[in-house]
Amino acid sequence: MSTYALIDSWTMTRRELAHWARQPVQALVGLVFPVMLLLMFGYLVGGGRGVAGDYVDYLVPGMLALTMAFGLEGTMLAVTQDLNKGVIDRFRSLPMADGAVLVGRAAADMLQSALGLAVLTGVGHAIGWRTHGGPGAFLAAVGLLLLLRFAMLWIGIHLAMVAGRPEMVQAVQILVWPVGFLSNAFATPDAMPGWLGTAVRWNPMSHTVTAVRDLFGGPGGEPGHIWAAVAWPLALLAVFFPLAVRRFTRLSR
Repeated sequence: MSTYALIDSWTMTRRELAHWARQPVQALVGLVFPVMLLLMFGYLVGGGRGVAGDYVDYLVPGMLALTMAFGLEGTMLAVTQDLNKGVIDRFRSLPMADGAVLVGRAAADMLQSALGLAVLTGVGHAIGWRTHGGPGAFLAAVGLLLLLRFAMLWIGIHLAMVAGRPEMVQAVQILVWPVGFLSNAFATPDAMPGWLGTAVRWNPMSHTVTAVRDLFGGPGGEPGHIWAAVAWPLALLAVFFPLAVRRFTRLSR
């Protein structure tokens, strides 16, 4: 990416960050919702059927991964609103790099996702979760989680442009829920019916959850899943990133 493209992308990132200051409630809800889920599953519906070891140590890495898959509607709504309000046409009239709007939106989302991870790990420590893999393993786990988010983000951006209207975003966002809940975030596949356990094991998000648990040194981790936790998001990026950029380029003509 050229220097001008980076400058344009940073300008668009600052534009998205300015929206946070004007709409702090939306950003706050995005941070609080995963915390509510963690506390709900940890204390109200927790139990960890089939989990060997402390359930909180099993649950928190799963919730971290689930947070990376959820919460895409903010970015998707921003993309569709820009398209429908003519903002894209205004940017198109400026000497701006193609795709800088999307890159800026993605960068802002990743900053919020990193902040969400920090908040959720803090809450996890407050309720007794501990890591046992060392600083390097911790950073590697965070890297895998952010890689998952980056891949899911570009899927969301592409689907937002396909949907075209803000009112369609909620319908598209519902498609993310099966991916998140049909995973090993809350329970081990060994405790599920055979067909369901097989589907959960093949879920790309389950590979990230298992790899992160292994890096954190908690129950449910298996070292052989790290390569899949890298390969799956990269494969999704290889498909949806160019699709999103191509769709945006055609819409901008």
